[in-house]
Order: sequence, then C-alpha cells, then structure tokens
Amino acid sequence: MIAPLMAAALALAGLAPAPVAPPVPEAGPPAPAEVMALPEPLRQRFHAEVLSTPRAPDQRLRRIVEFLFAPEGLGMRYNIEANHTVAESYATREANCLSFTLLAIALAREAGLDAYGQQIDETLAWRQEEDTLYRTHHVNAGVRIHKRQLTVDVAWDQVIARKPPRRIDDQRLLVHYYNNRAADLLEAGRLDDALRYARVAQALDPGYAVTWSNTGVLHLRNGEPLLAERYYRHALRLDPMNPGALANLAAHYLRTGDTAAAASLQERLRRVQARDPFHHYLLGVRHEREGNLERAVDDYRTAIRLFPDEHRFHFGLARAYFQLGDARRAGKALARAEQLSEGGERQLYHAKLDALRRLMR
Repeated sequence: MIAPLMAAALALAGLAPAPVAPPVPEAGPPAPAEVMALPEPLRQRFHAEVLSTPRAPDQRLRRIVEFLFAPEGLGMRYNIEANHTVAESYATREANCLSFTLLAIALAREAGLDAYGQQIDETLAWRQEEDTLYRTHHVNAGVRIHKRQLTVDVAWDQVIARKPPRRIDDQRLLVHYYNNRAADLLEAGRLDDALRYARVAQALDPGYAVTWSNTGVLHLRNGEPLLAERYYRHALRLDPMNPGALANLAAHYLRTGDTAAAASLQERLRRVQARDPFHHYLLGVRHEREGNLERAVDDYRTAIRLFPDEHRFHFGLARAYFQLGDARRAGKALARAEQLSEGGERQLYHAKLDALRRLMR
C-alpha cells in the first residue's frame, strides 16, 4: 500500500514542484494581483507583435499560442521546477503547468478573450521527496470563444486524467500558486516563508480542504504536531474523504499511539483508494518492480476495470503477463493498448506487438 509509506502528504497543482525555490522578496509573498500582473515590457511587446493587427477571436488565440512558443516570440520553455508569477515566467522564459496557465490567461485577457483557469482533480502525476509524497492536480487555461470552449495546455501529453477539466475561479487558481510555492519553500527548509504563503492561500479560499491539510504538513515539519492535527481535522470537516488529510491524520494518530482512531481513518482512506484507478496502477508498478507479478496483474486489472480507456494501464498488464510467461494474454493486453493510443505511442505498441507475435511463432 502506498498510503502507509506517507509521513506527510501534500496536494499540489501542476506537475510536482522543485525542492529548490526561486528567491522570495523580503517583503514576503506577492499580493494576489501581482501574481497574474503583466509586466509593462511584456504588455508593450504583446500589443506590438500580437494585437497590432485586428484578428477574429480564434485567430487571436492561435497567435497568442504562437507568441508563447515561437523562438521569435517568447520562446517559453517547460520547466517542472518553475513555480513562477507571470513576471517571473517572462523574465526567465520558463514555466511549469501552473505558471504557464497564469501567463496564458493573462495574455488572453489582455487580448479581450474570455479566459479562465481549469482544474483536473484526478490525475496521475506524483513524486516522493524524502518523507513527503506529492499527489498533484493539473491545471490549464480555458478560453471561451462564442459557444466553443478551448483549452491551452503545455503538458497535455504528460498527465493521465480520466475526467475533463472543470472551470475554476481566479481565487482557486491563485491558491494553487501559493500552495505550490509553500511546498517549494518547505523543501528548501524555509518553513517560516512557507507558512506565510500558506496563510495567503487560506485567506483566498478558506473552504479548500487541500490548503488546510498542506498547512498541517508545514506545522508538522515545524515541530508543531498538535497544531498540525488541528489543521488536518479542519481539512476533513471541509472534505471528509480528502485522501491527503486522511493519510496525514492517520499517521499522526499512529505516532501518538491512538491506534483505534488511526484504524478508522485508514479504513476511510482504503474506501477512497478502492475507487481510484491511479492508486491501483501505482500499486501495480510497485509490485511489478518488486517481482510480485501476480499481484501486479491484479492491480493493473483493477485499474482497468475502473478506467478502461487508459492505454498505459493495458501496457502495464501486458508487461506483467509477459514476465509471467503468458504471451497470449500479454499480446491481447498490448493490442488493446495500441487501440487506445495514438501517434508515437501507437507506433511503439505496434512494434512491440509485432515482436511478440514473432516470438510466439
């Protein structure tokens, strides 16, 4: 099980944050209005290169995307570590999912488009750093043009999701920024600064359980376990089935010897995880690496039952069957992975399937 390995769990937006944070001004966290503010040099350049020629809204959006990525434009580079404000993204030409979303929305609004943040709650994007497990949400930019809803996403091919994105307001989008920066600062050992960012997130959206659970982790790392418990409990009042808060509070009770309370929370967590295909897929990967292939097959099959259209799940099942010497079932799973994929991944599966068929002759 993955959950018992957690000493603390943080939920973040965008892909996993970096352990080293960008410098923070002595004045503390930027105000919410500053996070998405266009610096004047960028605004001037944007007007000169993108908005100087009248265009229909869909053409304007296409030109914005070109401006973001083209070498003669901003030439933005994807960097998983870049939890930046719009101004920092412009200065460094680097952005992760969240900071790219902030930049794209700011430019689209400057162009007069109806742009907003979008969040995908159930994704497979995670990392483990020492004793902290990070399970992430994913965010991207939505743009509404007439009756069409379009998406601008810098990492659309890197995140596994089973539900479409949902629109979120600016407060929630900014909460993700402050939570991500708090996690950066936590890993850099700057707990006081991390707590300052967390307090801004709480004030922006006090009903968001993730912020309270994350802040509990910060207090735990700051040597304040009783305060951490209070934050975990408040997170669960807001969202009784929040997996991070359940895992964190259960771990707290285990450390303090309250095994009955811990067992109750762990049972609730198991109910959440039982419905989570990504949890079962990660278990399958773990069991496969450990050589426990029968367990891996069961895990992959459960993930597929919960989310049958994800080609990576079928590929995992094919690998496990192949290592068990069951070429027939491996071929069947691999053929399904090929059917569900596209582009380069489909070609890769096709090549593997051809090789497997040659082995079976």
